[in-house]
Amino acid sequence: MSDTTPPSVLFVCVHNAGRSQMAAAFLTHLGGGRVQVRSAGSAPADAVNPSVVAAMAEVGIDVSAEVPKVLTVEAVQASDVVITMGCGDTCPVFPGKRYLDWQLPDPAGQGVEAVRPLRDDIEQRIRGLLDEIAPEGPEGQG
Repeated sequence: MSDTTPPSVLFVCVHNAGRSQMAAAFLTHLGGGRVQVRSAGSAPADAVNPSVVAAMAEVGIDVSAEVPKVLTVEAVQASDVVITMGCGDTCPVFPGKRYLDWQLPDPAGQGVEAVRPLRDDIEQRIRGLLDEIAPEGPEGQG
């Protein structure tokens, strides 16, 4: 690839308070700057789910300062890959974008025990996505 702009990924769920926040945090953490990361919700909550904050803290990722954001057309247009997580028909679709729909349970109202398996599932999905869209090259290249 001659394009030096890193790929960009947008995670979308309804409230931008759980699944999309975990996915964005994992991609930011594991991507090491190789990917631009955004997240948004079609009907954003007031705050990130406290069980999500606790579950992510257990794996050393702090999402306590994150704020749910409203989904905008501009965010979709600026992203190469759009990953939806249960926002259905409210997610705008644009030609030329790659769309993935991850069927994941909504952690809203769940305790940290219920969020842990979801967190681990999202982490594995993110690792696979990262290997596909922004693989780490041999040391010393870049």
